[in-house]
Amino acid sequence: MGDYFRLDISQEAILKQETGARNKNISLYATKDYQAFRLDQGRSKPDLIRSSFMIDTDKILYNKFYNRYADKTQVFSFILNDDITRRSLHVQLVSRIARTIGRALNLNVDLIEAISLGHDIGHTPFGHKGEEFLDEKYFENTGRHFSHNVHSVRVLQELTNCNLTLQTLDGILCHNGDKDFSHYEPSQIYNFSELSRRVEACYLDSEAVTKMRPCTLEGCVVRISDMIAYVGRDRQDAISAKVKLDRDFYHEGILGNNNREIIDRMVTNIVKNSIGKTYLKIDDEVYKDFLKMRRENNDIIYRSPEVEEAYDGKVKTMLFSIYDKFMEDIKEDRRNSYVFRHHVNLDKLKDFYLDESSELKVSPDDLVVDFIASMTDDYFIDVYRRLFPESEIKIEYRKYFK
Repeated sequence: MGDYFRLDISQEAILKQETGARNKNISLYATKDYQAFRLDQGRSKPDLIRSSFMIDTDKILYNKFYNRYADKTQVFSFILNDDITRRSLHVQLVSRIARTIGRALNLNVDLIEAISLGHDIGHTPFGHKGEEFLDEKYFENTGRHFSHNVHSVRVLQELTNCNLTLQTLDGILCHNGDKDFSHYEPSQIYNFSELSRRVEACYLDSEAVTKMRPCTLEGCVVRISDMIAYVGRDRQDAISAKVKLDRDFYHEGILGNNNREIIDRMVTNIVKNSIGKTYLKIDDEVYKDFLKMRRENNDIIYRSPEVEEAYDGKVKTMLFSIYDKFMEDIKEDRRNSYVFRHHVNLDKLKDFYLDESSELKVSPDDLVVDFIASMTDDYFIDVYRRLFPESEIKIEYRKYFK
């Protein structure tokens, strides 16, 4: 291959100098590239071009489940409208908002990007309602809870064996934890044994995640950016989908009403109060106004009859039926079932699920949960139709042209 793909000594020296300067010049409270550590330190070593957290981002972007973000809706699932946010756009919006804050606070934006792009990779189809229903069924069968943040860690670290850094996995695990952001400080750094303990605690106690905070300031930035990204955007989507009108949103406060104003003012206030600090700070009046908008979204959008009826009346029944059918298939060892053909046999997943004798290494419930959580909205609907062709449940999309 000659020297086409090899740096010379002078080039290596320049890159080493630039890497050293970058880590020296970022905030005292930022996570340095050399602080990254993985469960398998011998794999995925950084080089002069890519830092450990850049490698994490690449592993997430090229993960087989990342592409499925594109057909997982946030809130409005049965409307044909290209302007409504899918999860693929949501994680990019979170990344952009978080990197803007991180850049202003002189933090490690590569770590911020990795956490942002991976934080929802374990999310179910049909948004938080899908998550709620899958948790209900999983708990009914096992006494354990499902939450998308924990499942994102499972997907990246166990199912697809990405060997991500602890800092990235921690940020993903804790991205929907403690809701109090008036003064938000990271927890202490810990190890992979503690990560496993925290993950297990979330399976056993649905409230465990509310007590967790990211161990890096970068993770804290992603956490608040996740909320900033959806509060105004969900309002915008409700209006685009013609589920609500602009006048339905009655709140008038210091953050404004449209998505652009909300993002700009929240970002500015966070930066204003957090430069040179070990924590993130939001002015009390600003945060109170932000919480009012979230409550209004909850009342007007998430609990609206238009949203509740579609999910509770149809998706829940469909999910429970699919879950029970696949449980039966596994117990009867029907290897032609979609749970084996479309999931277990997916590239490289077979080694995770099956031993050398092709016997299942995980519980049937865990396999079914992994499969359902991995589904896109359209795949979920299609597989239900194939499994239950005589079902009276019909999904009708609001089309582009009536």
